[in-house]
Parts: sequence; C-alpha cells; structure tokens
Amino acid sequence: MNPAVLHLLPWLPLLPFAAACGIGALPAGRRRLSAWLAAAALLAAGAMTAAMAPAVFGGAVLKASSPWLAGIDYTIRVDGLAWIFCLLISVIGALVVLYAHYYLSAEDSEPRFLAFLVAFAGAMLGVVTAGNLIVLLVFWELTSVASFLLIGFWTHRDDARRGARMALTITAGGGLCLLAGLILLGQVAGSYDLDAVLAAGPAVRADPRYPAILALILLGAFTKSAQFPFHFWLPHAMAAPTPVSAFLHSATMVKAGVFLLARLYPVLAGSDGWFYAVSLTGLATLLVGAWYALFQHDLKGLLAYSTLSHLGLITLLLGLGSELAVVAAVFHILNHATFKASLFMAAGIIDHECGTRDLRRINGLVRYMPWTSALAIAAAAAMAGVPLLNGFLSKEMFFAEALEVSHPLFAWLVPAGAVLAGLLGVAYSMRFIHDTFFHGEPVGLDRLPHEPPVWMRVPVDLLVLVCVVVGLLPMQTFGPLLQVAVPALTGAPMPAVNIALWHGFNLPLLMSAVAFAGGIGLYFRLQRERGLHDRDPSAGPSGQRGFERALGGLAALAGVVTRGLQHGRLPLYVATLLAAAGLALLPWLAELGRPAPAGDIDAGLAAGALLVALAALACAVLRRRLALLLLSGVAGLGAVLVFLFRGAPDLAFTQLAVDAVFAAVVAALIGRLEKNSPGVLPHGRPLLGVVAAVLTGSALTLLALGISAAPFDAALSDFFGARSLAAAHGRNVVNVIIVDFRGLDTLGEIAVVMLAALASVGILRRLGRAR
Repeated sequence: MNPAVLHLLPWLPLLPFAAACGIGALPAGRRRLSAWLAAAALLAAGAMTAAMAPAVFGGAVLKASSPWLAGIDYTIRVDGLAWIFCLLISVIGALVVLYAHYYLSAEDSEPRFLAFLVAFAGAMLGVVTAGNLIVLLVFWELTSVASFLLIGFWTHRDDARRGARMALTITAGGGLCLLAGLILLGQVAGSYDLDAVLAAGPAVRADPRYPAILALILLGAFTKSAQFPFHFWLPHAMAAPTPVSAFLHSATMVKAGVFLLARLYPVLAGSDGWFYAVSLTGLATLLVGAWYALFQHDLKGLLAYSTLSHLGLITLLLGLGSELAVVAAVFHILNHATFKASLFMAAGIIDHECGTRDLRRINGLVRYMPWTSALAIAAAAAMAGVPLLNGFLSKEMFFAEALEVSHPLFAWLVPAGAVLAGLLGVAYSMRFIHDTFFHGEPVGLDRLPHEPPVWMRVPVDLLVLVCVVVGLLPMQTFGPLLQVAVPALTGAPMPAVNIALWHGFNLPLLMSAVAFAGGIGLYFRLQRERGLHDRDPSAGPSGQRGFERALGGLAALAGVVTRGLQHGRLPLYVATLLAAAGLALLPWLAELGRPAPAGDIDAGLAAGALLVALAALACAVLRRRLALLLLSGVAGLGAVLVFLFRGAPDLAFTQLAVDAVFAAVVAALIGRLEKNSPGVLPHGRPLLGVVAAVLTGSALTLLALGISAAPFDAALSDFFGARSLAAAHGRNVVNVIIVDFRGLDTLGEIAVVMLAALASVGILRRLGRAR
C-alpha cells in the first residue's frame, strides 16, 4: 500500500470543505472560476478514491485515525462499500458541477451554489468513510444543513423555502433519533469505533436495549431516505434547482439512509425486528412511491416519487436479508444512481429550454430536441426495466429474491408487491416518455424548444452510456464493484452470482413480462379513459398536510404556553423562578447532613445579620422604588460587615464595589422610569410573593446549614491563596479568581450580558418606531 494514500486518507472528506470555503469567497461574477474549482475538488476526491483501488480490491480496509475530542478519534475508514459510494459521490458530483455551470442563470450566484454543493459532497464523503460512530453522526448532520441550503437556494421562491424547511425538520428530527441510537449502540458495543461495533453484532442483538437501538437508528435512516411515512419531504424538495435533484436525490443524500442500513447490517440485521420493520417499510415505500408517481403532472415530481419507489426497493432487499438480496440491493444502488441522475438532468434540460416542467404542456419534444429525447427515453427505459439496460438486470434479481421468501405471509405478499410495483414503474415510465416526447405538440410555451449547449448534455450522454454498457456487460463493469462492496457490507465472502441478460424462461422473466404488459396497458387506459391529465395529484391523503397540521398545532400550543408564562409582569417572573428553584432544592436539601455548631457570634456578625434581616423585612412593606434601592444597599452593607468580621476582606471589598455600581445604575434607571410612571410599585400578587419568599428563604437556609455540616476541604483555598500573588500579581484573591483563573468564564458572562443588552436596545428601538 502506498503510504502517501494513507497519509491523504483523512483529507478525503475535508478537501471539499476547504474548496467550498474558497469558492464561497468568490464574487458572484466569477462563474467560470468557481466551476473549475468545484470540479477540481471533486475530481481530486475521485483521484484519491482511484488511488485506493488496488488496496481495496485486494481486500484491505484502509484506516487513518487522529485524536479529536476527548475519548473520540477522527477516524476515516475505507472498505469496499465506502469505496463505491466515494466513487459515486465524486464522479456524479463532478458531472453535476459541469451541468450546473450551464443550467444556472446569470441572476443566480454560481459561486454560492457550488460552495454549498461541494460542501454537501464533503459531508457525504464523511458519512460513507467515517470510522467512528460520532464522526459519522457529525457528517450526517452536516448533510442535513448543506441540503437545507441547496433546496432553499432560490430564496425568492416560497415553495423552495417551504421545501427546505420541511426537509430540514424531518431529517433533523431523524438525526436526533439517530444520535440516541448510536450512543446506545456504542455503550452496548463498548466502543464507538466502527470496527469494534461491527464485530459486536451478536452481543448487540442479545442485549435488552437492542429493540430501542434498532428503532432509533431505523428512524434516522428512514427519515433521511424518505421512507414511508416520512416520504413527503422529498417531492417538495424538487423546488430546488435541478442540479440539486440530480445529485442529492438520486445518488447521495437519499442514499445516505440506505448506506446506514448497509453499514450497520452486520450489527442490526438477522433479527425478526429487522426483518419486519425494514421489509414492510421498504415494501410500503415501493408501492406508495410508484402509485403517486403515475399521477404527477410535474416532470420532476414524477421522478421524485419514482425515486421513493426505488429507494423502497433497495430497503426491501436489505430487509429480506438473504445473501443474494444484499447483492441485488448494492447492484441497484449503482444502477439507480446512473439512470436517475441522467433523468433528473434531462428534466432540467427540458425545463431550461421550455420554461416549464408541466407534462400537460411539454408534448412532442422529440421533434425539437431529438438527441435529448433519445437520451431521456433510454434512461426512462432503464428505470422501467427494459431489457438490454441496467435497470432490467437489477429488477430481475429483485423478482428472483422476492420468490425466495419463505415466511408464510411474505411468501405471497412480497412477490405480489414486486409485480405490482414493476407494473406501476412501467406505467409511470411510459407517461414520462409518451407525455413528454410524443402526444401531440407543445401547449402554451413562451419559447421554441431546442437542444441545450453540448457541454450541458455531456453528463447525460455519459450516464446513459453507462446504463447501456452495464446492461450489456454487467459482470465486466459493475461485477468487480460488487465483489468488493458486498463482503464489506455483510462481513462474509461474496456469494456465487451470475448477472446476465438471459437465464432462460423462468418465473422472474414471466413476472417481468406481466409487469411490462400490464404497465403499458394501465397507462393508456388511464390516459384515454380516466382523464389522467385532469386528475389532481394532491387529492387524497397527504403527508404534507399532516406535517403542516402538526406544525400548526405545535405553534398553537406554544402560543397558549407563551401567553400563560410571558405575561409581561417582571415581579411574577421573579416569584415564579424563585418558587420553582426553592421547590427543586428542598428534596435534595433534606438529604444533607446535620448542621455544624454555629460557633462564636461576635458583634460584627450580629450587626451584619441584623442589618440584612431588617432590610429584608422593610422591603416586604415598602413600595417606593428609591426606598427599595436604599434598603438593598443596607442589606449589602450588612453582608460587607459579615465578610469583614469573618476574615474575608477581599469578599467585603468586592461586595461593596458591586453594591455601589448596582446602586448607581439602578438609580439612573429609576430616574428615567419615574418620568413616565409613579415611583411606586404595583401591588402585584402578594400571595405568590409570600410563597416564593418562604420557599426560597427556606431552601437557602437549609443549603447554608447543610454546607456547614460538610467537612471543609481547604485545598482550593490554599491553592488560590498561594498562587494569586505569585502567578497573577494580585492580592485580592476574589478578583484574581474572576479575572485571571476564570478569565474566560468571566469573558463569556460579559459577552452574554452585552448581547442581551444589544438585543434589548434593538427591540426597544423597534417598539419605539412601531408606536
């Protein structure tokens, strides 16, 4: 193994982030330079991935680690599974950069867009190469943040902002579940290192916490990969620019959840819980996505729901758990990335040239865009599973594995669902082809469609070429990738498999023929007899409406709570906080030891305590602000006397300085307040004030008595007393602690106060203007 590759390994996910910072700093007019830098960063990541190929294909697992946080190492680990994902991310990412350069308009800031895109690529590279569960989680959340910025890139569009918010809410919620699941998994496995976790599969599945771990991690994976019932965010993310859809929603982000299922397969798979949860979720997503795709009028909406269906197919295969089902899942990950990225790019070209994606208007484009039409038809045929293309091969493998299920219920449910999903897949692929490229002439377009610039079409050319070559020569092209990825996924040797176009007349071939004929017939019947173009795709149950109702209910609940707690009366705020603090302290204080003897009480201590007590009692009676301020000073003076007569002059001086500053500031504020209001406090609610005072006073008294019962450890006192003058050149120990030993804490507290003050000034000024 070349040592230079291991040396560069930690930089594989970090390089795109560094490039994103440089690209983002460019002015909006440097479009060409930003494209070159973005492409260079992703091609460099691809070159690093290619340099690892000899070791990975030799069966090695590349790993580099360095200390990061306390007890957590920044570990990058590349095996066969991570390697193929790195290849997809870097290669398709570079093609998307080329495509985006011609897709974005002059009004769009290309450097900003490409900075977000390259940063997302770095986050995805981090997810797939993370060798530590915590590192994986950090990169996982970075994908959510970067995707939010990309989906909402067109900030002037309301649908883009809504789609970005929805995607972030769902995926971030799943991320919280994933955080809890990975922490539990690390505790059960005894380590957060991925190798140790993968080796602890039997122990994890035998642990009583396994059901909770499985549920939490599956929630994280299902939300990211838009599995049912969390599928609704993905179609709304189609408001993003098409390069985002081509990259995030075909080959990267939505595959992150699938990758997580594959990555933790040796740990979590093999149980009934995995089989039922993953298989049923995958089957439901497969059918729901295929059904809704058929009725979409938006070209990208159709592709979005078809993506849901194919993600469900991959999830279902991973849930079935057989060796060949895993092979089929990995094979379809590769196939789907190629034909779906090319389809999204073709949809973007059509939108770019026609000004719309409405399937009811973009008809007959084969006459105006023959080359683009041929490419899109080929990619759609691969999506439908037409022979001689890569989609046909993975669909046949899916049908074959569906027939191998031995569970009494699933033995007929999965094959029937597979045929139905295949039939619907052919139907929505037919709609994509027929409505877009045939079916009459364009309707109501404001421009004459024509072929795009050559370099904008080159990425589609290359991806469709891959679909054809893999369809004809599967074992010679993707076969070696499967040989390294599947053992890395399962932890077992690669099973014997022969992926070929022809396996004779068998049941999977019959299932394909039924799906193909039925899908064509279903489409044309719906088109001619049921008014497919007149159907409202938003009719019926909608996850979006449920999501918006949930957000509305949450906002209403927050309003009720806010109106109950934020009533604008400061005395009630203070009383509530003090009462709550007192109640919280009382149970704990009851467990403290007996108080120590009070010792000698001298005149100074008695005088100080008497001043504090008298001032407190007077505060309960008087209501004038200025009198209350003077009484607070008297109480502070009593505390000064106590400190002085107990041998703490430093504390006494600090207390005196604080009281003086407090009195000066508050006196100035009282003068401002009394210009517009009487200098008398309102009555408020005396009962609440009495309860708060009694609870707080009792708690603090018990706290003081309990602390006095504890043995005194003079280690800290001796340390600060000895080091204050020698290290900080200060004799006032309290001030030295605040300014030197805890200087950063003090700086943070000052910063908080200053930020609160600035925010208050801004709010008051805004209120002043409003009134």
